[in-house]
Amino acid sequence: MSGHSKWSNIQGRKNAQDAKRGKIFQKISREIYMAVKSGGPDPNLNPSLRMVMDKAKSNNMPNDNVERAIKKGSATGENENYDEVIYEGYGPKGTAVLVHTLTDNLNRTGTNIRVAFNKNGGSLGEKGSVSYMFDRKGYIAIEREGLDIDEDTMLMSVLEAGGDEMETSDEVFEIYTDPSDLPDVRDALEKEGYTLAQAEVTMIPQTTVQLPEDKKALFNQMIDKLEEDDDESEVFHNAEL
Repeated sequence: MSGHSKWSNIQGRKNAQDAKRGKIFQKISREIYMAVKSGGPDPNLNPSLRMVMDKAKSNNMPNDNVERAIKKGSATGENENYDEVIYEGYGPKGTAVLVHTLTDNLNRTGTNIRVAFNKNGGSLGEKGSVSYMFDRKGYIAIEREGLDIDEDTMLMSVLEAGGDEMETSDEVFEIYTDPSDLPDVRDALEKEGYTLAQAEVTMIPQTTVQLPEDKKALFNQMIDKLEEDDDESEVFHNAEL
Protein backbone atom coordinates (compact mmCIF):
# COMPACT_ATOMS: atom_id res chain seq x y z
CA MET A 1 0.00 0.00 0.00
CA SER A 2 3.03 2.22 0.35
CA GLY A 3 2.84 5.27 -1.88
CA HIS A 4 -0.91 5.06 -2.40
CA SER A 5 -3.18 7.46 -0.55
CA LYS A 6 -6.84 6.67 -0.92
CA TRP A 7 -7.56 9.89 0.97
CA SER A 8 -6.00 12.04 -1.75
CA ASN A 9 -8.30 10.45 -4.32
CA ILE A 10 -11.31 10.90 -2.03
CA GLN A 11 -10.53 14.59 -1.54
CA GLY A 12 -9.63 15.08 -5.18
CA ARG A 13 -13.10 14.03 -6.31
CA LYS A 14 -15.10 15.48 -3.43
CA ASN A 15 -15.98 18.78 -5.10
CA ALA A 16 -17.09 17.04 -8.27
CA GLN A 17 -19.30 14.71 -6.24
CA ASP A 18 -20.85 17.58 -4.30
CA ALA A 19 -22.59 18.62 -7.51
CA LYS A 20 -24.03 15.10 -7.86
CA ARG A 21 -25.21 14.71 -4.29
CA GLY A 22 -28.83 13.92 -5.19
CA LYS A 23 -27.76 11.03 -7.38
CA ILE A 24 -25.34 9.79 -4.71
CA PHE A 25 -28.18 9.74 -2.16
CA GLN A 26 -30.31 7.75 -4.60
CA LYS A 27 -27.55 5.15 -5.03
CA ILE A 28 -26.91 4.84 -1.29
CA SER A 29 -30.66 4.44 -0.69
CA ARG A 30 -30.62 1.46 -3.05
CA GLU A 31 -27.67 -0.06 -1.18
CA ILE A 32 -29.50 0.42 2.14
CA TYR A 33 -32.60 -1.22 0.65
CA MET A 34 -30.58 -4.26 -0.45
CA ALA A 35 -28.74 -4.52 2.88
CA VAL A 36 -32.05 -4.50 4.78
CA LYS A 37 -33.50 -7.11 2.43
CA SER A 38 -30.59 -9.46 3.00
CA GLY A 39 -29.94 -8.93 6.71
CA GLY A 40 -32.78 -7.04 8.38
CA PRO A 41 -33.34 -3.43 9.50
CA ASP A 42 -31.26 -3.41 12.71
CA PRO A 43 -27.72 -2.10 12.05
CA ASN A 44 -26.53 -3.65 15.32
CA LEU A 45 -27.39 -7.09 13.92
CA ASN A 46 -26.66 -6.36 10.27
CA PRO A 47 -23.01 -5.37 9.65
CA SER A 48 -23.68 -4.70 5.95
CA LEU A 49 -26.40 -2.20 6.81
CA ARG A 50 -24.16 -0.53 9.41
CA MET A 51 -21.46 -0.07 6.77
CA VAL A 52 -23.84 1.50 4.27
CA MET A 53 -25.22 3.78 6.99
CA ASP A 54 -21.64 4.89 7.73
CA LYS A 55 -21.25 5.60 4.02
CA ALA A 56 -24.46 7.64 4.08
CA LYS A 57 -23.17 9.62 7.06
CA SER A 58 -19.80 10.37 5.39
CA ASN A 59 -21.73 11.69 2.36
CA ASN A 60 -23.92 13.90 4.60
CA MET A 61 -27.06 12.04 3.58
CA PRO A 62 -30.07 13.26 5.65
CA ASN A 63 -31.36 10.86 8.30
CA ASP A 64 -34.85 11.06 6.78
CA ASN A 65 -33.52 9.58 3.53
CA VAL A 66 -31.81 6.77 5.42
CA GLU A 67 -34.94 5.95 7.43
CA ARG A 68 -37.10 5.92 4.27
CA ALA A 69 -34.74 3.44 2.60
CA ILE A 70 -34.74 1.19 5.69
CA LYS A 71 -38.54 1.31 5.86
CA LYS A 72 -38.82 0.47 2.16
CA GLY A 73 -36.45 -2.48 2.56
CA SER A 74 -38.46 -3.73 5.54
CA ALA A 75 -41.78 -3.67 3.66
CA THR A 76 -43.35 -6.97 2.68
CA GLY A 77 -44.94 -7.87 -0.63
CA GLU A 78 -43.74 -7.21 -4.18
CA ASN A 79 -40.21 -5.86 -4.07
CA GLU A 80 -37.47 -4.69 -6.41
CA ASN A 81 -34.64 -7.09 -7.19
CA TYR A 82 -31.09 -5.99 -7.91
CA ASP A 83 -27.98 -7.88 -9.00
CA GLU A 84 -24.50 -6.89 -7.88
CA VAL A 85 -22.24 -6.90 -10.95
CA ILE A 86 -18.58 -5.89 -11.20
CA TYR A 87 -17.23 -4.64 -14.53
CA GLU A 88 -13.50 -4.58 -15.20
CA GLY A 89 -11.76 -2.43 -17.77
CA TYR A 90 -8.90 -0.22 -18.81
CA GLY A 91 -8.55 3.54 -18.93
CA PRO A 92 -6.01 5.73 -20.73
CA LYS A 93 -2.38 4.47 -20.46
CA GLY A 94 -3.61 1.02 -19.42
CA THR A 95 -4.94 2.13 -16.03
CA ALA A 96 -7.01 -0.55 -14.29
CA VAL A 97 -10.63 0.27 -13.44
CA LEU A 98 -13.25 -1.65 -11.42
CA VAL A 99 -16.90 -0.58 -11.60
CA HIS A 100 -19.24 -1.98 -8.94
CA THR A 101 -22.91 -1.78 -9.89
CA LEU A 102 -26.31 -2.62 -8.45
CA THR A 103 -28.75 -3.20 -11.31
CA ASP A 104 -32.23 -4.45 -12.16
CA ASN A 105 -31.38 -4.58 -15.89
CA LEU A 106 -28.10 -6.26 -16.85
CA ASN A 107 -28.35 -5.38 -20.55
CA ARG A 108 -28.87 -1.68 -19.86
CA THR A 109 -26.04 -1.47 -17.36
CA GLY A 110 -23.58 -3.47 -19.45
CA THR A 111 -24.22 -1.27 -22.49
CA ASN A 112 -23.89 1.98 -20.52
CA ILE A 113 -20.63 0.92 -18.87
CA ARG A 114 -19.14 -0.23 -22.17
CA VAL A 115 -20.03 3.08 -23.85
CA ALA A 116 -18.53 5.08 -20.96
CA PHE A 117 -15.25 3.22 -21.41
CA ASN A 118 -15.15 3.23 -25.21
CA LYS A 119 -15.98 6.91 -25.68
CA ASN A 120 -13.38 8.11 -23.19
CA GLY A 121 -10.15 6.39 -24.15
CA GLY A 122 -10.84 3.12 -22.35
CA SER A 123 -12.09 -0.39 -23.01
CA LEU A 124 -14.19 -2.93 -21.15
CA GLY A 125 -12.24 -6.04 -20.20
CA GLU A 126 -13.10 -9.63 -19.39
CA LYS A 127 -13.94 -10.89 -15.91
CA GLY A 128 -10.68 -11.19 -13.97
CA SER A 129 -8.74 -8.93 -16.31
CA VAL A 130 -7.87 -6.32 -13.65
CA SER A 131 -9.44 -7.42 -10.35
CA TYR A 132 -6.25 -9.30 -9.42
CA MET A 133 -4.48 -5.93 -9.29
CA PHE A 134 -6.56 -4.84 -6.27
CA ASP A 135 -6.84 -6.02 -2.67
CA ARG A 136 -10.13 -5.87 -0.77
CA LYS A 137 -9.47 -4.01 2.47
CA GLY A 138 -11.25 -2.31 5.32
CA TYR A 139 -10.36 1.39 5.28
CA ILE A 140 -10.67 4.04 8.00
CA ALA A 141 -9.62 7.68 7.77
CA ILE A 142 -9.15 9.96 10.78
CA GLU A 143 -8.42 13.60 9.99
CA ARG A 144 -5.57 15.13 12.01
CA GLU A 145 -6.89 18.68 12.17
CA GLY A 146 -7.70 19.46 15.80
CA LEU A 147 -6.37 16.06 16.92
CA ASP A 148 -3.62 16.35 19.53
CA ILE A 149 -1.96 12.96 19.12
CA ASP A 150 1.35 11.83 17.62
CA GLU A 151 1.85 9.07 15.07
CA ASP A 152 3.24 6.50 17.53
CA THR A 153 0.31 6.89 19.93
CA MET A 154 -2.17 6.66 17.08
CA LEU A 155 -0.48 3.52 15.77
CA MET A 156 -0.74 1.88 19.19
CA SER A 157 -4.46 2.67 19.27
CA VAL A 158 -4.87 1.18 15.79
CA LEU A 159 -3.01 -2.03 16.61
CA GLU A 160 -4.86 -2.46 19.92
CA ALA A 161 -8.13 -1.99 18.03
CA GLY A 162 -7.16 -4.78 15.62
CA GLY A 163 -6.01 -2.74 12.62
CA ASP A 164 -3.35 -4.18 10.31
CA GLU A 165 -1.41 -1.06 9.30
CA MET A 166 -1.50 2.71 9.21
CA GLU A 167 -0.20 5.36 6.83
CA THR A 168 0.28 8.95 7.95
CA SER A 169 0.25 12.26 6.12
CA ASP A 170 -0.06 15.85 7.32
CA GLU A 171 -3.83 15.71 6.85
CA VAL A 172 -4.93 12.24 7.86
CA PHE A 173 -4.26 8.87 9.49
CA GLU A 174 -5.23 6.11 7.02
CA ILE A 175 -5.91 2.73 8.63
CA TYR A 176 -6.23 -0.61 6.82
CA THR A 177 -7.83 -3.78 8.15
CA ASP A 178 -9.06 -7.15 7.02
CA PRO A 179 -12.59 -6.52 5.65
CA SER A 180 -14.15 -8.83 8.23
CA ASP A 181 -12.40 -6.95 11.08
CA LEU A 182 -13.52 -3.48 9.97
CA PRO A 183 -16.69 -3.24 12.15
CA ASP A 184 -14.76 -4.21 15.31
CA VAL A 185 -11.84 -1.87 14.57
CA ARG A 186 -14.22 0.98 13.75
CA ASP A 187 -16.20 0.45 16.97
CA ALA A 188 -13.03 0.22 19.09
CA LEU A 189 -11.63 3.48 17.70
CA GLU A 190 -14.94 5.29 18.12
CA LYS A 191 -15.13 4.01 21.71
CA GLU A 192 -11.72 5.62 22.32
CA GLY A 193 -13.21 8.91 21.19
CA TYR A 194 -11.86 9.19 17.67
CA THR A 195 -14.05 10.77 14.98
CA LEU A 196 -13.89 8.78 11.74
CA ALA A 197 -14.03 10.74 8.50
CA GLN A 198 -14.39 7.54 6.49
CA ALA A 199 -15.02 3.85 7.27
CA GLU A 200 -15.67 1.42 4.45
CA VAL A 201 -14.67 -1.76 2.69
CA THR A 202 -12.81 -0.75 -0.46
CA MET A 203 -10.49 -1.97 -3.20
CA ILE A 204 -6.88 -0.83 -2.88
CA PRO A 205 -4.56 -1.07 -5.92
CA GLN A 206 -1.39 -3.10 -5.37
CA THR A 207 0.55 -0.70 -7.60
CA THR A 208 -0.38 2.62 -9.20
CA VAL A 209 0.06 4.15 -12.64
CA GLN A 210 1.22 7.75 -13.00
CA LEU A 211 -0.92 9.43 -15.63
CA PRO A 212 0.78 11.96 -17.92
CA GLU A 213 -0.71 15.46 -17.87
CA ASP A 214 -2.20 15.11 -21.36
CA LYS A 215 -4.23 12.04 -20.29
CA LYS A 216 -5.63 13.29 -16.98
CA ALA A 217 -8.61 15.20 -18.41
CA LEU A 218 -9.69 12.22 -20.52
CA PHE A 219 -9.30 9.84 -17.58
CA ASN A 220 -11.35 12.08 -15.28
CA GLN A 221 -14.03 12.39 -17.96
CA MET A 222 -14.23 8.59 -18.18
CA ILE A 223 -14.55 8.25 -14.39
CA ASP A 224 -17.24 10.97 -14.37
CA LYS A 225 -19.25 9.13 -17.03
CA LEU A 226 -18.98 5.84 -15.13
CA GLU A 227 -20.04 7.49 -11.86
CA GLU A 228 -22.94 9.28 -13.53
CA ASP A 229 -24.59 5.99 -14.46
CA ASP A 230 -27.61 5.35 -12.25
CA ASP A 231 -26.60 1.73 -11.62
CA GLU A 232 -23.01 2.48 -10.53
CA SER A 233 -22.26 2.19 -6.82
CA GLU A 234 -18.44 2.46 -6.64
CA VAL A 235 -15.57 3.02 -9.07
CA PHE A 236 -12.00 2.02 -8.17
CA HIS A 237 -8.83 2.60 -10.17
CA ASN A 238 -5.05 2.50 -9.91
CA ALA A 239 -4.26 5.90 -11.44
CA GLU A 240 -2.20 8.48 -9.59
CA LEU A 241 -3.78 11.84 -10.44
